[in-house]
Amino acid sequence: EVEAVPVLLRRIAACVSPDVLVEFPRPIRVGRYKIVKAGELERAVELAARRAGAEGGILILLDAEDDCPAELGPKMSKRVTAVRPDHSVKIVFAKAEYEAWFLAAARSIAGRHGVADPVVAPPDPEAIRDAKGWLSKRMSAGQSYRPTRHQPALTAVFDLDSARTAPSFDKLWRDVRTLLSVPEED
Repeated sequence: EVEAVPVLLRRIAACVSPDVLVEFPRPIRVGRYKIVKAGELERAVELAARRAGAEGGILILLDAEDDCPAELGPKMSKRVTAVRPDHSVKIVFAKAEYEAWFLAAARSIAGRHGVADPVVAPPDPEAIRDAKGWLSKRMSAGQSYRPTRHQPALTAVFDLDSARTAPSFDKLWRDVRTLLSVPEED
């Protein structure tokens, strides 16, 4: 997601705060299973705080994989607050993986970047454990989904409003709004 996340954050920022110029430093990539280990999250947050500066916020975005975000999130939040209580930090878990957000907005990516047309979103996109495989099965003949190639391209075009039907994406949207100090919508 290193290439895709800045694209996504710029798109969300342009929607929620179009008049504000927002800078997003290059993401700090730490392996999913490494970040939950003692000391690794703290080290990454410290580095992010230095990059963000005194006024900047920090967003931690992880694939939930098989973990329950409602259990892991508060534990990680407590660790983050202990190391950097002076920064606004938001933790978002894509349930179960980043690509589930593409599934939620499947109609908007149909016919684009190798995705076959038509494609219909599954009833519960976040319940699909292998969203990458789901996408591969819906690629045009002879193609398969490749995260490094397709993630940034699909991130640039998928419908954000449709993706908000996925609770974890909606949480990301709300948390980015908060980090940008934009009041909630009515």
